[in-house]
Amino acid sequence: MVEKNDRHPDNEISLPHSVGIIYSEVKREYFSTETQYLTERDALPGAKVIASYLEQMGIETHLFPGDVGLSEKLQKEKPDMVLNLVDSIRGNEALSATIPALLEPLKIPYTGARFLGESLAHNKFLVKKLLEQNDVSVPHYQLFNTPKDDIDGTLRFPLISKLNEIHGAVEITKDAISESEKHLRDRLKFLIDTYKRPVLVEEFITGREITAIVLEGSITEVYLAEKVFSNLEEKYIFATFDAQWADSEKASFHYERFKDSQLSEMVKKVFEVTEMADYGKIDIRLDASGKYYFIDCNTNPAFGPKELDCAIANIFSLYDINFFDILKRLLTKTSYHKDFCIR
Repeated sequence: MVEKNDRHPDNEISLPHSVGIIYSEVKREYFSTETQYLTERDALPGAKVIASYLEQMGIETHLFPGDVGLSEKLQKEKPDMVLNLVDSIRGNEALSATIPALLEPLKIPYTGARFLGESLAHNKFLVKKLLEQNDVSVPHYQLFNTPKDDIDGTLRFPLISKLNEIHGAVEITKDAISESEKHLRDRLKFLIDTYKRPVLVEEFITGREITAIVLEGSITEVYLAEKVFSNLEEKYIFATFDAQWADSEKASFHYERFKDSQLSEMVKKVFEVTEMADYGKIDIRLDASGKYYFIDCNTNPAFGPKELDCAIANIFSLYDINFFDILKRLLTKTSYHKDFCIR
């Protein structure tokens, strides 16, 4: 183990002595499908990898599953702060907002969005509404609570259907695209019957796909990358579940740096409007006319170093950003309530 700050010589920055990592408690029975389970199966192994980096920084590290015993364990170990990596509670992503809601009254500093931001992130429909009201372009969309809901006459095919409360590209397959009402109705029935949750349907934007990673610090930085696809013969080109969760060698796209200062400013606005904090991931489509459409926002995306092969790690590597520096930035600038912050 290296001594604290030896790897990072700027010793004027004070790092916490102890850090807790809260991760999703994952059991197969918590999830509606194997596909959904796969998106969180590696929560504990991933937390252990991140813990190894913290330990190399000389920081005492504790691992906490996001379960019913979390409050008691936190009060017993008393970490100086925590990294909140929880994506779901008992398989329900919407319940992940209970983690910051727990940490606030315990006065434990934490990384990531606070309760409101985390709640918003798991209701894509509300995020679309919020962005619309703040003059941010989004595709035309509609929320379906049943497969028989009337279709908004302003929607134009092709349409893409997504689970409103679930991230991780779950059920984003080639079959997610509908070119007819019959196909859409069948698709809605399958999703709603399987997951017992509403479905967001929006117009599919043909064009390029951009991922933005936001990292806060003394200044907020935006790192843009384009998904460059190899399957250009496909009628509809987008990142499916398989493409995002396949091994790197089998992936149908790779990231390349993308530069647009105007888009970066728009991303900062979306980050602020949706109550994100510390870091976040935002997905954008760029159509043939050069117009950007904001597709999705994720307050708590998969997080870790390059060996975990997540979007954040792959994009930061394009910009030669070291994971130790990311951790230091997060550990010295967190989104917990300012009243708890000792400066």
